Formats: sequence, C-alpha cells, structure tokens
Amino acid sequence: MKLIARRTLLATLLALPATAALAAPLTLGFSQVGAESEWRTANSASIKAAAKEAGITLKFADAQQKQENQVKALRSYIAQKVDVIAFSPVVESGWDTVLKEAKAAGIPVILTDRAVKVADPTLYVTFIGSDFVEEGRKAGRWLLERAAKTPNAALNIVELQGTVGSAPAIDRKKGFEEVIKTNPKLQIIRSQSGEFTRAKGKEVMESFLKQRDKKIDVLYAHNDDMAIGAIQAIEEAGLKPGVDIVIISIDGVRGAFEAMKAGKLNVTVECNPLLGPQLMQLAKDVVAKKPVEKRITVNEGVYPAEVAAKELPNRKY
Repeated sequence: MKLIARRTLLATLLALPATAALAAPLTLGFSQVGAESEWRTANSASIKAAAKEAGITLKFADAQQKQENQVKALRSYIAQKVDVIAFSPVVESGWDTVLKEAKAAGIPVILTDRAVKVADPTLYVTFIGSDFVEEGRKAGRWLLERAAKTPNAALNIVELQGTVGSAPAIDRKKGFEEVIKTNPKLQIIRSQSGEFTRAKGKEVMESFLKQRDKKIDVLYAHNDDMAIGAIQAIEEAGLKPGVDIVIISIDGVRGAFEAMKAGKLNVTVECNPLLGPQLMQLAKDVVAKKPVEKRITVNEGVYPAEVAAKELPNRKY
C-alpha cells in the first residue's frame, strides 16, 4: 500500500505545472554605476543583502562609471534570460536600443536611483529613487534662509557638479539654480564636474581656489564625497571649511555627518541609498504582473550641522 501511495504522489507531482511544484528562484540582473562614493557603496550593499534576504538570485555587474559597460551587462542579462533587469544608469541618454532589446525579449526593466530619457517610456516599467531636482531645491532653500540673515551681502558660489550627463548632476543643478535665482545677490561664479569622487572634488576645488579674482563664499557640491575632497583642498589652502567657506552638499552619508560634527561642513541634503528591500519587492511584483507606480520616490530630509552630533549614531550608511 505504501509503494502504491508513493507512486500516486510521484505521478501527481509530475503532472503538476512547474510553478505548482518547486518554483525556481526569481533571477534579477542588476547593473550598478560603480563604486565612486560612500553612497554608491551603501546602495550596492543594500541591494545584495536584500536579494539574499528575499531569496532572489542576483547577477550583479559594476559598470565602473562607463555606459558601454552597462550596455554590455544588460545584453548579457538578456542573453541569460533573467526574469527582470534593474540598473542605475550612468547617464540619461543612449538607452533606447538596448531597452528595446530587453522589451523584445519579454524582460521587464526597473530603473533605480537615476532616470533615463527615452522616446518610448514603456521601455521600462518603473523608476524607484530620489527626486534630484527637489534635492537641489532643498539645498537652495537652505542657502536662501542663511543669506536672509545678512540681506545686503553678496555671496559668490562655486559648484562641484556630478558626472556630466548624469541625472543627479543635471537635476541637482537645475533645482538649486531655480531657487537661488530669486536672490540676485547669490551668484554661481564657477561650476565644474568633480565626477562624484572625493579625489576629483579635491582637484577641482584646488583649481577654484587658485583663481583669486573673486572671493569664494559658498561651495555647493552635488554629493558628500566631492564636498569632503573639497574640504581637504580648503584646509590645505589655509582656510577653515564651514567657516571661511560655507559648504552645502547632498547624500547624507556618515562621512558628511562626521564633517559637520567637526564644524567643517554646514548642511547635507539626504539621498537615501538603502533601496534594496523596495527593489526586491518591486521585482517580485513586476514579474507577477502586478500594477506598480511609474515613479516611486523615497522620503528624505535636510540635516544642518546643528543636528549632526545627535543624528550621527542613527546613520546606517
């Protein structure tokens, strides 16, 4: 009787569709920009940990800040027939062809952290990340409030932009300029890319400081790593960062809070990198063909130096 029962159970399992038996784990192909900053490192760690926790097979590729590397990675994922592709694009444009290939293969695409400009918005299912324009506005509003305390003073601003052509660099500049233009005494006198890296941020700030035609009152950096690099350059020039030059940056990494606690940075606008859990749930929903929002924005705050010491122990990145 036991033998008959086992044969009956085996026959039943063989007759079931694959999904009703032991379903294979979902496979996610993810292409990361690189490891250019504390923020990016935390973002990658969050994605890897969340995939493991969710039981998702993750195929992870580091593009080293090169678009051609990302295109190769995406085509590799298409060839491997992954269930879903997610990536954080190096730059906004130039994605139409490879995304059409993914769509033709029936593989849904999720954008994380950075958006793209494509002729057909159906080439990706959803975008999850920050509102970079609003981050720039928050930085600008903080400066407006500070400038209002000395209404007759003119402030010369230098800007460290992110990677040329990237969504955060374009949008953080746009949002900041949109706000500060309401005060004609706030002027950006120099603006150059620091490529989102600490080393390049230091190098460009050194160049700004050597141009002595106008005094620098404010530094606006598109991320904390460039700001921290610039702080080194300011100190080496014999000036006090955060005092002689007001420093505003974006991301909210631990390094920025440590710099604020030391009195070397004045404010950081938060950009949350811990998107892993939300991304994994999105991947599951998309593969299951559940409806999702086209754009999902995370909630973020503004942290001036006054709260740095209290907030530092709470930072997870």
